[in-house]
Amino acid sequence: MPPVFHARMRKPLAALFSFLLCSLFFPAVATRAAADDPLLTLRKEHPRLLFTARDWAVFDRRARNRANDPQFDALLAQLEKNARAILGAPALERKLTGRRLLGVSREALRRVLTLAVAHRSTQNDAFLQRAEQEMLAAASFDDWNPSHFLDVAEMTAALALGYDWLHEKLSPETRAIVRRAIVEKGLREGIDSKLRRNSWHRQENNWNQVCLGGLSLGALAVAEDEPALARDMLKAARAGIVNGLRPYAPDGVYPEGPGYWSYGTAYQVLLVAALESALGTDWDLCASPGFLASANTQLHLTGPTGKQFNFSDCGLQSFFDPILYWFSGKLNNPVLAAPPNLKSRERFLPLIALWWPDAGLAPPNTEPGLPLAWKGEGKNPVAVFRSSWTDPNALFLACKAGAANASHGHMDAGSFILEADGVRWAIDLGMQNYESLESKGMRIFGRTQDAQRWTVFRMNNFSHNTLTIDNQPHRVGGRSEFLRFWRDGIIMASEDKSSGVEIDLSPVFAGQVGSVRREISFQPKSRTVFIKDSIEGAAPGAEIRWAMVTKAQIQLSQDNSGGHALLTQNGKQLRAWAGNVDGEKREFEIIPAGASVKNNYDAPNPGTRILIVRAKASAGGSAVIAVELRAGETPR
Repeated sequence: MPPVFHARMRKPLAALFSFLLCSLFFPAVATRAAADDPLLTLRKEHPRLLFTARDWAVFDRRARNRANDPQFDALLAQLEKNARAILGAPALERKLTGRRLLGVSREALRRVLTLAVAHRSTQNDAFLQRAEQEMLAAASFDDWNPSHFLDVAEMTAALALGYDWLHEKLSPETRAIVRRAIVEKGLREGIDSKLRRNSWHRQENNWNQVCLGGLSLGALAVAEDEPALARDMLKAARAGIVNGLRPYAPDGVYPEGPGYWSYGTAYQVLLVAALESALGTDWDLCASPGFLASANTQLHLTGPTGKQFNFSDCGLQSFFDPILYWFSGKLNNPVLAAPPNLKSRERFLPLIALWWPDAGLAPPNTEPGLPLAWKGEGKNPVAVFRSSWTDPNALFLACKAGAANASHGHMDAGSFILEADGVRWAIDLGMQNYESLESKGMRIFGRTQDAQRWTVFRMNNFSHNTLTIDNQPHRVGGRSEFLRFWRDGIIMASEDKSSGVEIDLSPVFAGQVGSVRREISFQPKSRTVFIKDSIEGAAPGAEIRWAMVTKAQIQLSQDNSGGHALLTQNGKQLRAWAGNVDGEKREFEIIPAGASVKNNYDAPNPGTRILIVRAKASAGGSAVIAVELRAGETPR
């Protein structure tokens, strides 16, 4: 018998039905409405960029009790010292370095953030007045150099954050001037994605993140006064930022290297944090594959010396990064918040004061809970091996595959760095200052095989710890890949275990050989790294060059088993052995770390040299080079 519904039951059931219908239907409607009008949920009051009034109140309480946390107290003391130094510095002027205003924009951002935080911690109005002066000076520039749009983006960020954080204390006249500059010199210059100079809307690199991040800060800052423009800018940002997020996939390895990870990700974080604080949403950007994971990738890329694997256009830098404090809070991972470098002129240093962990910084040598051997895929895959996360003398090796035509890429497929006993033995020379090259007429951002970029020593394969065949550059379009990755494999007749990787380098030697494989075995107990390169299908007699760039002093010797090299640096030793293969002698040689033909644009590399092994392809086109590197004791 079917159930009977009495009249008095109908109203509750109808209400329940309506509730269920609304819960299913209206979130979708609200999502579509927010996409159509990103300002629908705009927080009306200032401050709303990165930090709300509630966040600043937390900072105020922490600042009043700063003596309870000596590290936080030291940070504030340094920021206040930096702010006092700014008071005595001349105001910024529109002076380009080469084709860039970027240095001025970044300094404006550093000054505004430093002065704003120092004003809040001390209530010293001199800092407020100087922040206002800096913003008015930048607002008075003829333009912010839109031909190199990063300059515009960072200046827009500087004025947007200053305008928002100090909003109630700025005079109406100052607010109007700064707001007009954000609109005319920032937003209107960048909103049209069809302009050639604004192609960054579609690019999959740091430009996309920096430009859309900086302009979005500007849009959110002035939204109540310029709603139509702000709405259009945010729609453009939402459509375009997916491009800048793609390089993180799948594992968080940023193909431009750790340096550009810091740059692009800083503005990605600023965008996400501002969306959350101003609109109550992150547009699901944090769910983008590899984005949040990229923070742990920075840990993996950092050796026991505290320095990172500086592949691509990256200088040698430490793990400390203010942006990682945001990730530390987001992921509840205190290890990401490294003790700040208080001597740094990093423009985002003041943000740490507001992202400071509630429990303070993690104790030194805290285990991060990550594996000792790790591989990350992507356009520039990397593999990393270490004997310990907490021992400063641990054995550590990082290597990479990938392609040279990645954004800011080098011809470094197969290259590696090596650390042991607190020394980086195998190094990457890193990037060369762009202006030092562009001032000589060099065009350094081409990615074709004949681009001038590949004549720069630090960017081509001759300066990296990889193979070179017949003195030829790598093929820029060839993408090497990891064929195998293993951890804790058993070594026959040994108590040691091996982790490692096999790299297919064949694509970067296309047209020269049939097959090139590099196998790297990492053996932590014996503190040994074994590198075996196998070449097939080369022209008979072709020369294969194995290379390792180092700052160590090197002493060479030879015996019936092969070539030996004793490397000494900082009172420590590393021994290298190149074994004879099929009766063919292997021996080491040392060459200068510089181009074989002198030019007027390559930077010098003082105190560095390259350890070389050469081999000739057999009549059948094959060759093998096997090198053992052992820390602190004699190899077999």
